Amino acid sequence: MDPIMEKTPLTTPESLPQPPGPLQGQESFKCPDDYGFYPHSTSCDKYWKCDNGVSELKTCGNGLAFDASDSKYLTENCDYLHNVDCGDRTNLEPPIGTPHCPRLYGIFPDEKKCDVFWNCWNGEASRYQCSPGLAYDRESRVCMWADQVPECKVEEVAGGFACPAAGEIAAGGSFSRHAHPDDCRKYYICLEGVAREYGCPIGTVFKIGDSEGAGNCEDPEDVPGCEDYYGDLDLKTIRKSELLAGLASSGAGRANQEAPTQVQPKPLLKPRPQAQIHPAPILARQQGLINEHFEDKN
Repeated sequence: MDPIMEKTPLTTPESLPQPPGPLQGQESFKCPDDYGFYPHSTSCDKYWKCDNGVSELKTCGNGLAFDASDSKYLTENCDYLHNVDCGDRTNLEPPIGTPHCPRLYGIFPDEKKCDVFWNCWNGEASRYQCSPGLAYDRESRVCMWADQVPECKVEEVAGGFACPAAGEIAAGGSFSRHAHPDDCRKYYICLEGVAREYGCPIGTVFKIGDSEGAGNCEDPEDVPGCEDYYGDLDLKTIRKSELLAGLASSGAGRANQEAPTQVQPKPLLKPRPQAQIHPAPILARQQGLINEHFEDKN
């Protein structure tokens, strides 16, 4: 299951050490109503819970912030920092870090590979990798073409592959395909002189075309030198499972389009962040933006 969908955030994780903070007794809050949840005046990750007119200072999990968008103050909701408009509430608890997680909760880029990002939940990091040719964009928090992501080094964009100069290839126009030097399944597409890495569907490999700059994805047995690319794997079973997965994804995509874009949650004691978190691994996987074969916990 997707880690976002199966875990519930804690307001204050007890399994990891907490940074020193002000004692709750040092602050006071007069409840406007007997029951409700109200933002802290200066801290985005703190809020006041009013129960029968008695106020209690609460703290979201490290990396979460209190969403104060409910004008009736009936919703207790800690969401990812990038999803919350903190306004003047600029103070935050000091970060608590674990491997790959600057804070206990959040979606963070990998420091070394621009196509990898980590979804952190209570300090537990789940690894995701964008599909070939794509990279994780830190601003929009989705997988984009690697050449459009500033953090990607030159050698990470299409593996450092350089497109042929204009007029060097026989393929007409400004579009051409080129085989990867080491991987039968991968290939490069050059468009207006910009190289982007692609990958053939599971069960196929890239076959160089009759003219330079041309080619298609074909069965391995039809591509000299790539016949044994998949080893002893049953390609018929793989292709059938990929076809079924594609049909299921298409159905799920239609269901997502027909569903309401916003669901108002009922007030809960400790609600989880909303499903609109980006990048959403389930939806991105359906759209081919995430390679599920690289989804590991490290």
